[in-house]
Amino acid sequence: MTNTKDFTPVGSKQETEFLEGPHSRRKEFAFLLQVLKEFVWGLRKLHFIGPCVTVFGSARFSEDHPYYKTARQIGQGVAQLGFTVITGGGPGIMEAANRGAKDVGGRSVGCNIILPREQHPNQYLDKWVDFDYFFVRKTLLSKYSYAFVVLPGGYGTLDEFFEAITLIQTGKFQRFPVVLMGKEYHTHLIQHIEKLVAEKTIDPLDSRLFLLTDSVEEALAHIQKYAIEGFGLKKRKQMKAWKLLGEKKI
Repeated sequence: MTNTKDFTPVGSKQETEFLEGPHSRRKEFAFLLQVLKEFVWGLRKLHFIGPCVTVFGSARFSEDHPYYKTARQIGQGVAQLGFTVITGGGPGIMEAANRGAKDVGGRSVGCNIILPREQHPNQYLDKWVDFDYFFVRKTLLSKYSYAFVVLPGGYGTLDEFFEAITLIQTGKFQRFPVVLMGKEYHTHLIQHIEKLVAEKTIDPLDSRLFLLTDSVEEALAHIQKYAIEGFGLKKRKQMKAWKLLGEKKI
């Protein structure tokens, strides 16, 4: 058995305490108010950023890594398609995608999670929002997006990938395009998905909820076809920002 003392909680103190089990009604109500406050703040700050494409990936790849360079190309291409690039706002793949958007004069946004180590807003953001709660952040990373691009990453990236395709599979999301970049990196993941099909725990069609590719051009063409053309996206008159609500255009 794994010794739980080997692990240090990395979430917010309030989130960690809430997940310990039942607390007093007053304490749980206070927690709900904090969550509501964070949702309202995030919704108002991000109201004018869309339409977006969300890019997921590891925070641990440096500037000279091939995956960083791929993510930067993705950011450039997504911005040139007319989308805002939205990421978790941190370093690595997230920084690369945001940087790519800025390379071509596009819009770049981050939803940053507050952690005691590793995560901090990167320097290529026009706007970012800091979140204490992972589930609030994950919701808002999805809310404004018409496509998702998943590059190599760890537990968090896989969580975001599977949540996206699960929500599409169950009809909670519309059929937004999901692109999984990195055939060699994800070899065993694809084998496991094929195992799920073979064991009949998912439908064969569920294995087609995403595009697996190494090609930036193919990824962008997929987004063009299934996000822009598929949803009939076109430019429209923007709503006026209300400063009283903390809204601000980018």
